[in-house]
Amino acid sequence: MRISIKLKFSLFLAGHLLLAVLVLSLLVLQGIERNQRAQSERLLAQQADTANVYFIQSIMEQSNKVPETFLKTKGEAFGEQLKLISGQPVVLYDGSGAVIGRGGEFPPSDSIKQTLAYALENKTAYLVEGESMYYLTPLSAGGKQIGVVQFYYSLRDHQAFYQEIKRLFIYIGTGVFALSFLLAYLFFNSFARSIIKLNDSVGRIREGQFNVPVMKRRDEIGELGAGIAAMSERLKATMRDKDEEREKLALAVRKLSELDRQQKEFIGNVTHEFKTPLTSIKAYLDLLDMYPDDEELLATAKIHISGETQRLYEMVEKVLQLSAMEKYDFEYNKQRIEVRGTIESALNSLKGKMDKFGLALETDLREAYMEADKDYMNIVLANLLDNAIKYNKTDGCIRVSNFVKDNEVIIEISDTGIGIPGEVADKIFEAFYTVDKNRSREHGGAGLGLSLAKRYAETQGGSISIVKSDDSGTTFRMAFPSQSR
Repeated sequence: MRISIKLKFSLFLAGHLLLAVLVLSLLVLQGIERNQRAQSERLLAQQADTANVYFIQSIMEQSNKVPETFLKTKGEAFGEQLKLISGQPVVLYDGSGAVIGRGGEFPPSDSIKQTLAYALENKTAYLVEGESMYYLTPLSAGGKQIGVVQFYYSLRDHQAFYQEIKRLFIYIGTGVFALSFLLAYLFFNSFARSIIKLNDSVGRIREGQFNVPVMKRRDEIGELGAGIAAMSERLKATMRDKDEEREKLALAVRKLSELDRQQKEFIGNVTHEFKTPLTSIKAYLDLLDMYPDDEELLATAKIHISGETQRLYEMVEKVLQLSAMEKYDFEYNKQRIEVRGTIESALNSLKGKMDKFGLALETDLREAYMEADKDYMNIVLANLLDNAIKYNKTDGCIRVSNFVKDNEVIIEISDTGIGIPGEVADKIFEAFYTVDKNRSREHGGAGLGLSLAKRYAETQGGSISIVKSDDSGTTFRMAFPSQSR
């Protein structure tokens, strides 16, 4: 069973204060009682001494100076005189315990008889009954006990004083207890609240909630609260760093897995693409070994071997470019370039190839500026235009346009070719991927141009996407941040 620290503090405080008040009251009351008893004993002892002195003086005044005879004949008168001298009721007893002179009326009591027996042994004794105190002391002469004198002393005033003090202690003790408890409770309650807050803070941290309040106290508890808050912030930062590192590690693992997959796929595609032209070259070489004198075969072989060799050369160049982009961070020579002039330059370099396939060219070029590496920009345009030529229809058309929209330079290149099916549109930018394998080999393509174009564009801060692809052709769009003129 869990007991609140506030309840523990309250119970301990109440018990401690109550014990302190009770012990203090008892000690004071016992001191008063002992002091009253001591005063009474001193007073009665003085009375006893006076009685013995007066007894001896009275004997000396008599002609018959025998103490027993005087006590027997003059005892009652002596008792009356002793009463007047002491101001207290007096009773005289002879050596046998018989009453000789009674200076006051006292009810007989068995307790008094027992006390008298003790006093007859030459000893002083007293008896307290209610408000009365009976003091019995030997009456001696010449070193011999002659009888016993009994003094009566009223304790009424003492007991009244004692009860009054006791009542005051009850009232004052109750008030002091209540006031002390209230003040101490308010003081200790602040500590209890602080400790409860610390416990709540630790509980929040245990549950993973690291936003704990800072305690505003200028003592050790405040320092402890500040330490817990600082520890919470440190744990929060550590957990955040841990989560970030875990996310980075997970991302790195995914990238490594993807890179491993792409690498295996890349090697497989390279092997497959290189095997086809090499197989063709090897076949023509075998035919030349078999028919070395066939002039027509020799001319055909030279044409095909030259074409396949050129295709291998272009594939090696593009593979090397892709490999370099995967491994190295190039320092690009970015500059402010005029888009229309750059597009016209790329079109002029491919005009002969367009004419070879009878392709018409339509342009809508506008003045615009962007920041990019001009050489790499030419490579991107050349690859997209070359792709539009290879996969176009005979006597088809190529349309090139550019415009500025939302602080971006947009370049669109459209063809009237075979189009790209929607289910493979997201794969068209992968290395070695081609929609029509036969058409690619016919024109020397290996599916690397779009992959190179996309990566070069992204390194320049741009993007390439397909905005339309159907039976009427395909439109590629490039977007780059624009620059003011």
